[in-house]
Amino acid sequence: MNILIVDDDRDSRESVADFLRQLGHKVVECADGREALKVYQEGDFPMVLTDIRMPHMSGIDLLKAISKLPGNSETDVVLFTGHGDMETAISALRAGAYDYLLKPLNVEELAALTERIAEHQTLRRENKVLTEQFESELEFATKEAREEASRLRKMMAEYTGLDEIGIFSEAMKLIVCQTQKYHTDRSIPVIIEGETGTGKEVIARLIHYGDMETTANFVDINCAALTPTLFESELFGYEAGSYTGGLSKGQQGKIDLAKGGTLFLDEITEIPMELQGKLLRVIQEKEFYRVGGLKKIQADVRIICATNTNLEKQVAEGKFRKDLYYRLKVGHIVVPPLRERADDILKLAQMFLRLFAKEKKKSFRTISKEAERQLLAHSWPGNVRELKNVIEWAVFMYDDIELKPQHLKIFKDGVQLKNSSPSANLDSFSLPGDCFPMDQFVDEVIEKALEMHEGNKAKTARYLGISRRSLYCHLERIAKKTRSGN
Repeated sequence: MNILIVDDDRDSRESVADFLRQLGHKVVECADGREALKVYQEGDFPMVLTDIRMPHMSGIDLLKAISKLPGNSETDVVLFTGHGDMETAISALRAGAYDYLLKPLNVEELAALTERIAEHQTLRRENKVLTEQFESELEFATKEAREEASRLRKMMAEYTGLDEIGIFSEAMKLIVCQTQKYHTDRSIPVIIEGETGTGKEVIARLIHYGDMETTANFVDINCAALTPTLFESELFGYEAGSYTGGLSKGQQGKIDLAKGGTLFLDEITEIPMELQGKLLRVIQEKEFYRVGGLKKIQADVRIICATNTNLEKQVAEGKFRKDLYYRLKVGHIVVPPLRERADDILKLAQMFLRLFAKEKKKSFRTISKEAERQLLAHSWPGNVRELKNVIEWAVFMYDDIELKPQHLKIFKDGVQLKNSSPSANLDSFSLPGDCFPMDQFVDEVIEKALEMHEGNKAKTARYLGISRRSLYCHLERIAKKTRSGN
């Protein structure tokens, strides 16, 4: 190791230098601080050993001068003095000294200190190499991680349906800003109001997923599809023996499944009055009891609700608890109907046109002026969902570069045909005279829709206008029928 020794006492300096050379080190000697600073700048010295009290420039001043030079962090400076007062030692350490020694120097102490510095310098060089390698590898890994994160976000967006969102009007941009704020605080419940088809569940998913950085569960319940008894067990779960025919070990509820994530309650006004108080307890106290249970269970879950009715009117009519309403309204989003944001109609239609043209391998690219006028003239009672279905029907039935009025025959006298679908023509549809196998018909429709969307259950559920849970129930029933041979 190259060592620079600085001491105005020649005998002391030469004695220390000879000892260090015997230990195998290369030593350069200087008689004062000024000379040492010049020699230091011209050489490479991992260790500097300097006296504190010297004429012209003290050892502490030399240390400060070295600390201002480039690469100073790689040099360990040790100071020694014949005046072993604590104040001098503290000044040396505060100035950045590695250590200090007292004169006359103890050779064993000097040898041990030199060995520690040699090890320190070795570790510093290894750390520098590793740091440079790490930074290089980190840069490469970061690039790969960003690409992977982008790919995963895209996959997540496709799975959740958030890849099909079109935010164009100022009203919708403001709503997205609201969702971003609500996303940051899981303790705030949110109520989303809007007509059927305005995309309330999509807004709920935006609140939950944010910028796709969460992998927590998003669990949804359609409150209108459940009976009061079934709703309670679905939401809270039940203990063993609570129900005849229930599982022998009991079952967790949706609150358990949504732990750490979000529970989305669609059509919240359909919750029976007697259960609204229990939901309020979950929101306020963050705890609940399972059906038939005596043990309190902590509820780590964000609550988001949606309704297509006037919730304030429901409260005034005594159909919805006032205290629950105001607790939910801490976070409040009102999604305007499509007819009130006409700027969105053509942009959404164009987005859906390109989306379905790509999915169904069709040639559609633009919308003709006549078709645009027809789309703008419609009142869209079914909102975005209706517009999406209209465009999907047209792309499914036809193939052209430009979407034209004749492709929009799903309209009749300016009104969309009720219950129309890509696979059914109601003008020629008739029911059999004796009986109609409804379950078989529904099964076939679901299987064809699933095949149309290449097995993507999320897209299939949105296409059919049902929740994913409802779709899973249908698929489970179909699977059971297939296994039983019925």
